[in-house]
Amino acid sequence: MLLYVLTLNVNTYQKGFLFLNLFNNQHSFFSLISPRTHLPTRAPSTALPLGMRPGAVSPPHCVQSPPLICDPTKDLRAIASNFCHLENSGWYWGAITAAQAHAALQEASEGAFLVRDSSHPQYMLTLSVRTARGPTSIRIQYSQAQFLLDSSPPARLGMLSFPDVPSLVEHYMGPGRKTQPSANEASVVLKLRTAVYKSQGFPSLQHLTRLTINRHSDQPERLSLPRPLLGFIKDYPFKV
Repeated sequence: MLLYVLTLNVNTYQKGFLFLNLFNNQHSFFSLISPRTHLPTRAPSTALPLGMRPGAVSPPHCVQSPPLICDPTKDLRAIASNFCHLENSGWYWGAITAAQAHAALQEASEGAFLVRDSSHPQYMLTLSVRTARGPTSIRIQYSQAQFLLDSSPPARLGMLSFPDVPSLVEHYMGPGRKTQPSANEASVVLKLRTAVYKSQGFPSLQHLTRLTINRHSDQPERLSLPRPLLGFIKDYPFKV
């Protein structure tokens, strides 16, 4: 595992690792700023309610839910695998601004999209898409090795999560689905149709061939292909 991590591009995954550290430390941070930490502590009362004799009732059992356990190794593996897939996709634009992303989508058809680094410090990635009302951006949340689109609290419970961003994109390339980019914006119908490739990262002929195979076969491992080619296809098992 250590050798695998050392081979990663530090600049590419630095933001993901910083986000992971923030995620793991958020509970201790909020405990420091909580108003309850500044209130004086008071010993529990031993007085019995009026009319109750000692020993008449056994003390209640305190039932506590188990604490949320975060596995840094699992998170690190999920983040690293996700960025490897994104680097191979050709539609991950890296560290560009929202204005640059919207400019790249301005003349594109409805449903054109790209993924970029988020400018918000608490998010890793953002999905920028050309809608009927023009380009817009939706942050991508990360929680417990899963990725999902950001939305307002009422709609968040119904949002599906995915192990990586390409799987998320494939899901929303189906029929148009309503989503809420933020609490201040009305819901829009999200239609992902065409990936916008960055000019310096246009997919190779080998990758385009891999996409064609994935789009026409749900089980490429059953095809009569050389083992190295099957391994190449397995490295990117997506259709977009």
